[in-house]
Amino acid sequence: MDSQWIVAEAESLGFDACGIAHATALETESLHVEQWLEAEHEGEMGYLTRNKEKRYDPRLLVEGTKSIVTVLYNYFPKQQLGDGEHFKIAKYAYGADYHDVLKRKMRLLLERIETQTGKLESTRIFVDSAPVLDRAWAVRCGLGFIGKNTTLIHPKKGSFFFIGHLFLPLDLTETGQVLTNRCGRCTRCLDACPTGALEAPFHIDARKCISYLTIEYKGSLNGHDPKTFNGWMYGCDICQDVCPYNRFSMPNLEPEFQPSERLLAMRENDWKTLSEADFSALFKHSAMQRAGYEGLKRNIEFISSGEPQGRNSRQE
Repeated sequence: MDSQWIVAEAESLGFDACGIAHATALETESLHVEQWLEAEHEGEMGYLTRNKEKRYDPRLLVEGTKSIVTVLYNYFPKQQLGDGEHFKIAKYAYGADYHDVLKRKMRLLLERIETQTGKLESTRIFVDSAPVLDRAWAVRCGLGFIGKNTTLIHPKKGSFFFIGHLFLPLDLTETGQVLTNRCGRCTRCLDACPTGALEAPFHIDARKCISYLTIEYKGSLNGHDPKTFNGWMYGCDICQDVCPYNRFSMPNLEPEFQPSERLLAMRENDWKTLSEADFSALFKHSAMQRAGYEGLKRNIEFISSGEPQGRNSRQE
């Protein structure tokens, strides 16, 4: 089957980029992950320590996989929520849950492929939902490079993308060349990180990351300085916002990623008095369910406090 035909079909469905790579073991990438885990920088994200063999070799995750089709889907918004100072939400969570949206679109791509191949067995679609090294496969497919802020950066489109993968039992021609890092001497992301989570180029300690602390971490935020959170109550985009490559970011065209009128209308007092019913109405089909009502309420109360609480300590 023609790999370029698949790429063209993906782009016709609205994906911003598509590439194909052979399914092989990620030997170099796995060494980097193991070093990161050995330092316990994953915090409470215990799922990263499970099924590691499958994470490092896709053929162990889905038997019979020969090729991986990786796609990027833009989520950069037309307008940012809030006043830019308080109660900020990471851009990826403005609209409907990206897992559902992207999987539906990828099923359409699979259906188009099967019009040429017939029904395929052992195919799987993954969108941040299985032990898959998402960024590593995007790099293998030639869709970008890993920046000093550890995100995948497309050199002409920036970094505000979701990544999806289609595991296929087809021996396809690879479509892209691996891009080397193009950050040069720039350190804007490291300089801008208010909590020092980007301890060095290409290295992040999740335990210090605002995104981790407001989403994955379930404990008390006492010991952290609310001022360093810069008003982020769910996730954080600082290291992407300052990246020069994101001057190329264009507003996404996905209707389901647009924030609701109710969300756009939220103001400071609305967030501070947010009820569980309000949360359900605002985020019924949102990735913000990851934190849940209690988690978001904790974050809102924390960033509203405005002063350091307790002693300064790092969450382990």
